[in-house]
Amino acid sequence: MGFYSRVIFPRLCDWMMSDPRIAELRHDVLADVTGAILEIGFGTGLNLRHYPEHVRGITAVDPNPGMGRRAQERVAESGIAVDQRTIGSEALPFEEGTFDCVVSTWTLCSIPEAGRALDEVYRVLRPGGRFVFLEHGLSDDPGVRKWQRRLGPIQKVLGDGCRLDLDVEAVISARPFGRVELERFVMDRAPRTHGTMYRGVASK
Repeated sequence: MGFYSRVIFPRLCDWMMSDPRIAELRHDVLADVTGAILEIGFGTGLNLRHYPEHVRGITAVDPNPGMGRRAQERVAESGIAVDQRTIGSEALPFEEGTFDCVVSTWTLCSIPEAGRALDEVYRVLRPGGRFVFLEHGLSDDPGVRKWQRRLGPIQKVLGDGCRLDLDVEAVISARPFGRVELERFVMDRAPRTHGTMYRGVASK
């Protein structure tokens, strides 16, 4: 992992993802999480202040040590006990059926093998457990899709592996979840190439 990934990108990501519009979306998607919680793609800990008051502990994974370092202050201030691990999501070190909820916000786009990570999410969820997600990805507009693919190489460099054209609905629906509730929308005042959002819950 190079200097940009470890040092520069965590600062850039923290700044960009602190937008109040994004904070509101975080708050809404996390409103009903409960039980044993795993957050994949923990990043700089921006979700912490949006967990419900009854959440007193979570397990969090992220492969970027620079993200983890920037998260430390938020972890200390949150009042939430965070079992923070510097690992990716494609091979989770947890037993099958460990968690009631797995949370992913703006994460799948940056996982090289997103399908493999979702297989792991499914495995570590308990029966009846929920995968709660808020992601950006492939537009349903062919013109926007064309631009997403044109901008893809630049985005991957600047966004440290982030893809604009991940078909979030398809990759989640390909897993054996019993029920998937998914909403697509475009975030206010965001270019459609970057602001096409998917949010929902997939239940095991």
